[in-house]
This record gives sequence, structure tokens and C-alpha cells, in this order.
Amino acid sequence: MFRILILFALLFHAVAGHAAQTVLVFGDSLSAGFGIRVEDSWPTLLSKRLEAEKLPYSVTNASISGETTAGGRSRLPAALERFKPAVVVIALGANDGLRGLPLDQMRDNLAAMIRSAQTAKARVLLVGIRLPPNYGPDYTARFEDTFRNLARKEKTALLPFLLEPIALDGAAYQADGLHPVAAVQPKILDHVWKALRPLLR
Repeated sequence: MFRILILFALLFHAVAGHAAQTVLVFGDSLSAGFGIRVEDSWPTLLSKRLEAEKLPYSVTNASISGETTAGGRSRLPAALERFKPAVVVIALGANDGLRGLPLDQMRDNLAAMIRSAQTAKARVLLVGIRLPPNYGPDYTARFEDTFRNLARKEKTALLPFLLEPIALDGAAYQADGLHPVAAVQPKILDHVWKALRPLLR
């Protein structure tokens, strides 16, 4: 009887592990936990929230500091093949904007990533970002519109601005003025969660 119970427990564990689906976070330093402990970053906090709410998802954070949309586009097919995610959070574009790269190129890269994820049967959350005003009103407006227009065209979920809850709080950023401190990562997660939760079905 005891051996039967052990076998049942092992079988249940294997089935539960197989049932868990992957949320793939595919971003840059804002999602990679730059300058803070990885365990304090919002993707790690997301993993803990999914566990606490007993949702059958795990998180794989494939974000890389300094990543551009071109780099993300080249990496995504292998990540989709390896992790077979149910949901992909695409949070790229900040480094394209900060480097003043062509917006048409950024748009095409993001569109290709969205379509690759959708072809792989993953639901997509596109996460936008905004640029400092010193990049000029025309460039910054077109940059922001790129995310909104893409989400509408590709029929995907959108979070317009990742850092919206802390945008005007100078104390929320590290010395570089770009990367959030550990203390505000829960606010970022709460913000992401509102857009992500409907995709966890």
C-alpha cells in the first residue's frame, strides 16, 4: 500500500509539473534587474505571485541588459523553441529609443517578434516605454505611438508604459536616473499584473 501511495505521489508531481505553463519575459535591463538583486526584480516577484495565487504558470526571464529589438528578434525563435511559452511578455524598445535608432526598424522587429510568438501559439503582452523629452517631441511621440499602433494592428495586449507608476518619482530610480530601485519593483509588478492577468487563462 505504501509503495502504491509513493508511486501515486510521484505521478501527481510529474503531471502537475507538466501542467505548468511558461510565462516568458523577454526584455532589457528594466526587466533583467539591472543594479539590483535578481530576486528583487519584478519578473521574480511575478513568479512568487503566481505561486502564491496557485496559478499553473512558471516564469522564465530571458531579459538581457542592453538588448535592442534587433537582438531580441534574433534570439526569440530559439527561446520559443526551448521554453514553449503560453504567454510572452515583450518588453523591448527602450535601448532603440535611447540610441536614436530608426523607428521603422524598431516597429518591424517588434512586429516580427509578436508574429513569431503568435505562430508558436503564445499569447502576447507588448510592453511599451517612453523616452525623456530631450529626444525631441516628434521622435518621442512617434516612438510611443509605435507600441500602440502595433498592438492594435497585431491584435495583442498592450501595457503602454512599463514605468508609469513611478515615472515622476525621482527617488524611484538608481543614480543613473534610468533604472528603478528594488523598493519600487512591487509597484511595477502590480502595474504589469493588470495587463498580464487576463492572459493567464
